Amino acid sequence: MPPHSLPRRRLDPAERRAQLLTVGARSFAAHPYDDVTMEEVAREAGVSRALLYRHFPSKHALFAAVYRQAADQLLAATRLDPGATLVEQLAQGLDAHLDYFIANRHAVLAANRVLAGDPVIQTIMTNELDALRSRLLDVLPLADDRTRDAVSAVLKAWLVFVQVLCVDWLDRETCHRTELRDACIGAVVGALRPLLPSALPGADAS
Repeated sequence: MPPHSLPRRRLDPAERRAQLLTVGARSFAAHPYDDVTMEEVAREAGVSRALLYRHFPSKHALFAAVYRQAADQLLAATRLDPGATLVEQLAQGLDAHLDYFIANRHAVLAANRVLAGDPVIQTIMTNELDALRSRLLDVLPLADDRTRDAVSAVLKAWLVFVQVLCVDWLDRETCHRTELRDACIGAVVGALRPLLPSALPGADAS
């Protein structure tokens, strides 16, 4: 039995699914997507392949469930504090995401490279980005619907920019993570300042 295998024990379906997601997340974090096999996941979880396939009919289904759970956990960790400055709120959210990206490099690269364009994975990403954009809109001082629409468009483009930049950074770390985070913050602060001059008179990302 591998050193990290879990002993076989009876669990109810919800507990078993949670256990399999934990083992799957560990496998996808530790190995490139193509190197992960359902047989190895089943062995690590201490269950039969038939039981694993009963919960997740394919490796893709397991990965999608792992990634959806990670997106939900990242949203839960990204709690914007209305009492903090915009820069502080952005830094907190970016740090939470960068922590996950670094710890789960293989999984992030799989979602954005190996499975790029996959409709299930793309839906998970889109839903997370939309939720983050909504939270940011809720804490920004928006004078009217026209301003809200303009700011929403900027945030939508910025979130995609951050995603692409961070994934590229995982491939080749061209700067320190703090520099990466601050570059992302500086980009959105600069883009929003013309739309929210009273809220961002001279903010910087330092």
